[in-house]
Amino acid sequence: MPAKTVEWAVAEAKNRFSELITKALTEGPQRVRRRDDTVVVISAAEFERLKPRKDFIEHLMNGPSFEGLDLSRNSSPGRDIDFDDPA
Repeated sequence: MPAKTVEWAVAEAKNRFSELITKALTEGPQRVRRRDDTVVVISAAEFERLKPRKDFIEHLMNGPSFEGLDLSRNSSPGRDIDFDDPA
């Protein structure tokens, strides 16, 4: 389980910036607070993991071809179901 996100005041983060980066790399996301605003420092690997891989429309347009895919319905009758059978 990832460690709890640490929160830094902006002045502390500025003074201990190298430590902030080290902790982001080794312990996970670090929050930096400035008055009512907050940012999160994460590793590049975590950023790449969280970043969307492709736009959905781009995926559909450039993804696998559906040409030749049989989308016709099966016309065979469905199975009989006995609704009175408790099994």
